[in-house]
Amino acid sequence: MKSYETLAELQGLVGEVVGTSDWVSIDQQRINTFAEATGDHQWIHVDPERAATGPFGKPIAHGFLTLSLLPTFMTNAFELRDVKMGVNYGMNKVRFVQPVPVDSRLRAHFKVQSWEALDGNGAQVTYEMTVEIEGAAKPACVAETILRVFA
Repeated sequence: MKSYETLAELQGLVGEVVGTSDWVSIDQQRINTFAEATGDHQWIHVDPERAATGPFGKPIAHGFLTLSLLPTFMTNAFELRDVKMGVNYGMNKVRFVQPVPVDSRLRAHFKVQSWEALDGNGAQVTYEMTVEIEGAAKPACVAETILRVFA
């Protein structure tokens, strides 16, 4: 995990990858738990027998499950030591480039796209998060996420 002493360090890293997360396993239990939490029980996610005969040959993770792992990915990709708190401010763009088959492993790369100072010793930082599927040529998801962080 990369570590940065101050929030201000990110200002000089616009355009650069500041961290890569650990791998996260996407098993059927995680998919089923997400389906329970969200009410999305579409068979391509939760019915392994039917999904085996479907367009992907096996169950796939919900796109929003992949996106919901952003905090997990971010907290083990890099740390900002002087930060007291951060809040999710939103997203500008999200694309689910490729489905995530059950039993895949994912990790995310974070690139700083912009850094804007905020009142109160903070910054609004926009990251491009690219979620990689282990062994796949294309990413699962590319998202532009905005965080407001205060030191």
